[in-house]
Amino acid sequence: MSIDGPDLGLGSWPGRRARITPGRVALVQGDRRLTYAELDDRIRRLAGALRALGVRRGDRVAYLGANGIAVFETLFATGLLGAVFVPLNTRLAGAEIRYMLADSGASVLVRSADTDALSAAAAPLPDTVRAVVALAPGTCPLGGRDYEALIAENGPAAGTAVGLDDACLILYTSGTTGRPKGAVLTHGNLTWNTVNQLAHIDTLGSDRALVIAPLFHCVGLGQITLPTLFKGGSVEPVPKFDPGAVLELIGRNGITSFSAVPTMLQMMCGHPSWADADLSSLTCVLYGGSPVREDVARAWLDRGVRVLQGYGMTEAAPGVHMAVADGAAERPTSAGVPHFFTDVAHLRVGRAVPAAPGEPAELLVRGPNVFAGYWGRPEDSAAGFAAGGWFRTGDMVRVDEAGWAHVADRVKDMIISGGENVYPAEVEAVVTALPQVADCAVVAVPDERWGEAGAAHVVLRPGAVLTEAELRAHLEARLARYKIPKTVRFVADLPRTATGKIRRAELRRAAQGQENDR
Repeated sequence: MSIDGPDLGLGSWPGRRARITPGRVALVQGDRRLTYAELDDRIRRLAGALRALGVRRGDRVAYLGANGIAVFETLFATGLLGAVFVPLNTRLAGAEIRYMLADSGASVLVRSADTDALSAAAAPLPDTVRAVVALAPGTCPLGGRDYEALIAENGPAAGTAVGLDDACLILYTSGTTGRPKGAVLTHGNLTWNTVNQLAHIDTLGSDRALVIAPLFHCVGLGQITLPTLFKGGSVEPVPKFDPGAVLELIGRNGITSFSAVPTMLQMMCGHPSWADADLSSLTCVLYGGSPVREDVARAWLDRGVRVLQGYGMTEAAPGVHMAVADGAAERPTSAGVPHFFTDVAHLRVGRAVPAAPGEPAELLVRGPNVFAGYWGRPEDSAAGFAAGGWFRTGDMVRVDEAGWAHVADRVKDMIISGGENVYPAEVEAVVTALPQVADCAVVAVPDERWGEAGAAHVVLRPGAVLTEAELRAHLEARLARYKIPKTVRFVADLPRTATGKIRRAELRRAAQGQENDR
């Protein structure tokens, strides 16, 4: 059975399907609107086109382009054929795109004109890529079959039997250490994540969701987008994030919800139009991907917007923890409680025993939303799981008596200085409490005396003045001496991935180089 018209490929079977309100608007982009019935027709015609290009069950179809209606059409058309969708990060280099195409063995690449330069940089494409489909002619020498012409020329394809355990998409991890790995998410993973989200938030068929997080990332796809489509609401993808433009869109289009990474929330509440922006239609904002600063969460709460933090990862499609409305305002930086159909375990770091409430603990997760493994990497897949099917997240959390979790840090980012554990997130929270500070990242560097020491990278607000002595005095009044960074660097900005995560490996190299120069 389809959901409000189209078969979204979430554990579906071919045959006769009932339709629920097919006349509702499913997708909006600028002045363009597609109803669920129109979307269903385009999905089936695109599936017919992909089949004509040789795509069969289990084949991979890659997509390179900004957020847009075509992303959804390609995702659902690929799923309808029992094939696997591979969205690619548009902020990567050409060599990285070529690697992912080769690693996934993609047979078709669908690309938008805004990626002409990146597509050209990825040439020559791997031999597995048999066809390129272009949303617009553009100037890229790769060329490609015309996307709209293919939809117009091909009749609707019949669906292929798809089960919950079948692969639906491959999302590549950010690759902050080593080569990126492709996490294989099944139709069941996406379905159960959607159900989990709906257990935490009251998504309605009348909702109008904005997609500002990139759709090649699990926050953009899984937190608000698929649940809204599941309920028959309207989704509006935004090709490029601009804080002022997004604030204007919220008021003009009566947006009720969106998901974001914390960096986006910070940029919006720091924008000149923030104070006058009309946010009255917003009922829910979800954020995740990295911890949020308390002052940022408070800024949204003070505007009357319910902001809920979630904790997740690509490998969990992505939800693991999610704040709920009751209690979120009192815990603005908490990632909330476990999702309804997700099991979590909190173990003492390095030991297979439960951690006490408030104690930093390694987080393990299992459930029907947890991924099937890494594409073509059985050893890495096996290494990620502990006994009993528990996936090791690599993250540390502190869980209070009420069961609400606070993300402490990545296990690998923890600094061990003189035998003491130092959590960068704790130090960063104290640094960013200073009004002069816009952002901060603390990383480990080797230290002859203590083994490791902290190196702080501090970004000041425009026009602000802060000396290292003033910063150290602030830290000494609030932290144990062993937690205070050995070195402080004032920098213009912090290197980040496309999803807003800080590139800590890059900062560690820079800090270590500075130490060696001394």
